[in-house]
Amino acid sequence: MSWPVLVFDIESIPDIAGLRAVRGDPPGATDEQVYEAWVKERQEKGHSDFMPHHLQRVLVISAVFRGSEGLRVHSFVDRDGASEAKVIQQFFNTLEKHVPQLVSWNGGGFDLPVLNYRALRHGLVASKFWDQGEDDREFKWNNYIGRYHTRHLDLMDVLAMYQPRANAPLDAMAKLCGFPGKLGMDGSQVYAAYREGKLEDIRRYCETDVMNTYLVYCRYQMLRGGLTETEYAQEIDRVKSTLGELAPQETHWQEYLAAWV
Repeated sequence: MSWPVLVFDIESIPDIAGLRAVRGDPPGATDEQVYEAWVKERQEKGHSDFMPHHLQRVLVISAVFRGSEGLRVHSFVDRDGASEAKVIQQFFNTLEKHVPQLVSWNGGGFDLPVLNYRALRHGLVASKFWDQGEDDREFKWNNYIGRYHTRHLDLMDVLAMYQPRANAPLDAMAKLCGFPGKLGMDGSQVYAAYREGKLEDIRRYCETDVMNTYLVYCRYQMLRGGLTETEYAQEIDRVKSTLGELAPQETHWQEYLAAWV
């Protein structure tokens, strides 16, 4: 197992301004009216009311960064409702600077497509992420874009052997491995929480989710021989120690550690 490793997760909400533009809704309609009208139309047609990827607005990108100097948990957050572009650019700048092993759970199916569409919408730059050998020859054979490359490791996709019917939810796999799993809410509750002004709750939820992903990644590394049993145990101790240091200021880590069997 080599460093640096960047495990990430995003939380997003419906992009009502984008929905207005796409649908051509009258300017007098409220955001609630625009959204409810869209949901009603989808339901009448028997379609899912899950907003498509290109109409997801990114609120939070949480990351576990494991480098040679230790483990860090950090979140990029759109706190003012107008900083989505900055949040996404900061994420891609981190990739540019560190060129880490990127790890996700369903990142290839959801998180990265959303980030790509939103980056395109805002006119952002993510040259290292999109490098497929033009700048670095090594990226021709192992880049962030290729589904079967490992520079971005979508754990859900890999563990399912790239068979969608075999996909497993992160919460279930985390709990099966003895980790806490989801705490506080799930993805379906994020938009309601946002409308209630609970942005910090969403940030905390995203951080616990990304920590679950990192822990499953460590278990995966032991499975494939990237970590010995001793190294795996040491890494788990490192995680608990890091969260213990964060817990006095961040109560969700207190809850997370208390739920760890």
